[in-house]
Amino acid sequence: MNRSERRIALTAIVVITLALIALLWLPTGETTEPYAERLSKDSTTHYGKRSYGKQHNSATAAMTIGDVPMPHAEEFPFDPNTADSTELLRLGLQRWLVRTIYRYRAHGGVFRTKSDFAKLHGLLRKDYLRLEPYIRISDDYQPAATLFPQEQRDTLRRPVKLKDGEHIALNTADTTQLMKVPGIGTYYAKEIVRHGKWLGGYVSVDQLDEIDGFPTSAKKYFVIEHPAPQRLNINKLSLQELRRHPYINYYQAKTIVDYRRLHGDIKSLRELRFSNDFTEAAITRLEPYVEY
Repeated sequence: MNRSERRIALTAIVVITLALIALLWLPTGETTEPYAERLSKDSTTHYGKRSYGKQHNSATAAMTIGDVPMPHAEEFPFDPNTADSTELLRLGLQRWLVRTIYRYRAHGGVFRTKSDFAKLHGLLRKDYLRLEPYIRISDDYQPAATLFPQEQRDTLRRPVKLKDGEHIALNTADTTQLMKVPGIGTYYAKEIVRHGKWLGGYVSVDQLDEIDGFPTSAKKYFVIEHPAPQRLNINKLSLQELRRHPYINYYQAKTIVDYRRLHGDIKSLRELRFSNDFTEAAITRLEPYVEY
């Protein structure tokens, strides 16, 4: 080897020698305690900790569920309509059931009887039987109708019907008043009002026969007071506007428009008697609803 190679080899030998000396003489951090004694001590400490942990868990298993404390169930009078979450939890109800009660009340739900509380979704039979003696429903959550005697409550639920000889004004009565007429319920009350608006007002009680299936026995309870029907100016309205009235069909409206175009303004419906569409009955029926 030349000089450079010899110098490199010598340096490597020195470094390796120093490293071996360091490994042999420097402290390694191990204790001089015998291995058997260390093993015995570690085993005792390890298993002692495990034993302590088991004892701790078994002692608290009945008190906690996943680090969430479960209070001991109490029994005391409560109103399910007003009880807060703290009271409901003290009664022993599960947290998810308390949330169900809150959602029910938030959506307008009211517990009016004890049986209403029993219908709560998820409530167990044993829990209801335990709490049932303590349920107190405030009178504030009872139906307002209970403030009145039984006969008055019956009146609130359904209107008192008219007696023979009593009458109601057909053009001014609303649906509530119309339902007082024997034989008239919600459907016919609405139909009477609807047909009256379509006509522009009633001029005869017999016009009620134009409603399909109308009970004729109910007509005797109606009267027409000061009829003032809405009138159509047949000399100004277009064909489509004339057709909107229930007593004027397409052919009658066309006859009116054609007559005006050929002869000028109409002064009486009798001028239309030449048309087969304007019979005597049709003219009589339409006359109260037109003006010239």
